[in-house]
Amino acid sequence: MTSISPDRIAAIEARRDALQAMMATGDLSGERFVEVSKEYAELEPVAVAAGEVRRLRSEVETLEGMESDGDPELRDMARDEIAAIRNALPRAERSLALALLPRDAADERAAMLEIRAGTGGDEAALFAGDLFRMYQRYAERQGWRVELISSSASDSGGFKEAIASVEGKGVFAKLKFESGVHRVQRVPATEAGGRIHTSAATVAVLPEAEEVDVKIDDKDLRIDIYRSSGPGGQSVNTTDSAVRIVHIPSGLVVIQQDEKSQHKNKAKALKVLRTRLYELERERLHAERAGARKSMVGSGDRSERIRTYNFPQGRVTDHRINLTLHRLPEILQGEMEELLGALISQDEADRLAQLDG
Repeated sequence: MTSISPDRIAAIEARRDALQAMMATGDLSGERFVEVSKEYAELEPVAVAAGEVRRLRSEVETLEGMESDGDPELRDMARDEIAAIRNALPRAERSLALALLPRDAADERAAMLEIRAGTGGDEAALFAGDLFRMYQRYAERQGWRVELISSSASDSGGFKEAIASVEGKGVFAKLKFESGVHRVQRVPATEAGGRIHTSAATVAVLPEAEEVDVKIDDKDLRIDIYRSSGPGGQSVNTTDSAVRIVHIPSGLVVIQQDEKSQHKNKAKALKVLRTRLYELERERLHAERAGARKSMVGSGDRSERIRTYNFPQGRVTDHRINLTLHRLPEILQGEMEELLGALISQDEADRLAQLDG
């Protein structure tokens, strides 16, 4: 593992101590206190991890001095404790290295979850519905809030498209590796011959943008108001409530017609547009920083086949990390912790390996 500069650690600890002293004075304004406490919260895990590494190394030095003691019993005890500490030290050093890794500034944000049926007709739409409910159940287990922004239902009961806002602590950090093509293999209910069909749906997880992140100039927008179409209540086709927004510089188009209120549809459409523009800027910055090199897990390429859900064998395989879990029913019920945890761990390992390289 890359050696960590003592000077860097000392500077982080000194800054942490200075911030702590500033907060203790009680002299900070509300806005300034929020800024200082946020920076302190980012540095504190590094300082704690560094302190643990330093403590373990110091204990080894002390115990090594005891090994030369003339008392055989004391010497044996020291030797045993040194072995235990040396087993613990690599884990502590890894925790410190992880704490020092650059954080994705979007990790703590809410996320926009977009699911679209791909190849496979009605079966793909049914699978898109299965995926949406899987994420919905996982969100419930995490205590997150899911709001359906817009959806296009298929005749078979699934979704041609579903867009939802997911709000809660660390949403994007946990869901960001879900972007890509999800493939399903199963026997459709309409298949008389019992043959297995393969269909697919695409998932995109985008960090939600705030108004301060993306400034949208009114002159860059073309907003069309028209009557809603498709299934709905009595107001459908009787009021001009559907909204289409075209962002002229980027060419992005957002259509929103799920609400009966034109104003609500416009607000939701702007929320989706703002998030997509924010993601375009993130992708541009990522490309500049990373060049052609992408980590195995974190490319976020939505055309990449990332996972297969095989119903006959009851298994889920994530192709990026070669992980197969024979727990398909449980995963579809939202028990995704093992799967998502493995992806996050692999991403951390990839990034540590890049530092070592």
